[in-house]
Amino acid sequence: MDYKKNTVKINYQKKLDELIKKLNGEVKSIVLHSCCAPCSSYCVEYLSDYFDILVFFYNPNIFPRDEYLRRVEEQKSFIKNIKTKNKLDFIEGDYNTDLFYDVSSNRYNQEEGQEACENCYEFRLKETAILAKKLNYDYFATTLSISPHKDSQIINKIGEEIESKLSIKHLPSDFKKKNGFKRSIEISKNLGLYRQDYCGCVFSKDERDKRIEDIKEKASKNKEFEIIVTGCCDECRHREIKIVKRGNS
Repeated sequence: MDYKKNTVKINYQKKLDELIKKLNGEVKSIVLHSCCAPCSSYCVEYLSDYFDILVFFYNPNIFPRDEYLRRVEEQKSFIKNIKTKNKLDFIEGDYNTDLFYDVSSNRYNQEEGQEACENCYEFRLKETAILAKKLNYDYFATTLSISPHKDSQIINKIGEEIESKLSIKHLPSDFKKKNGFKRSIEISKNLGLYRQDYCGCVFSKDERDKRIEDIKEKASKNKEFEIIVTGCCDECRHREIKIVKRGNS
């Protein structure tokens, strides 16, 4: 489904602020889908003042399996080491990669953020909503909107449609607002979290690898230049690889 059609710009952070204000101190419960530990860091820190949180690591899109296992362990480590005001639990979903490839088979023909990615958001959010309803939680949501590369309008629209179909409340959010992404970098550095440099799926990994190969090829053609790799950058891909003139690095 193309969620970009008829999408009116909505300030979802403002909607979340208004919802929290209406809670008037009452602690509600939420199942929070997490794509990775770094993205969940600020989301958990922020939401845990108002909600009991069950972090749901459901990402059968991640490739390869070793990368998936590394991200799972990093998520568990973060939850173990973060201090929260209210209850914080963790559950891991099934790593059934067939489900991901069924909904994203056309990804090779699309850029990141197009329909195949929307389908990936949708099936993970739907599974989160199903779990929230099964466990009788008040809300469901995802950490995905913290990324500068993810469209919060589309993510929230998907959540709203799932809410109407499954009768479980979706929590509106745009976690990149209020310097949320910047704060996630700070928390990740403080806790030494592994920050991956591609979204997770085989398609994004191939795109990452191609970017690196293109840079290496360009650098090899001019001996006056060299490749340098920096730490966390201001984007969501956390590692910056670039060519610079020798002596300027």
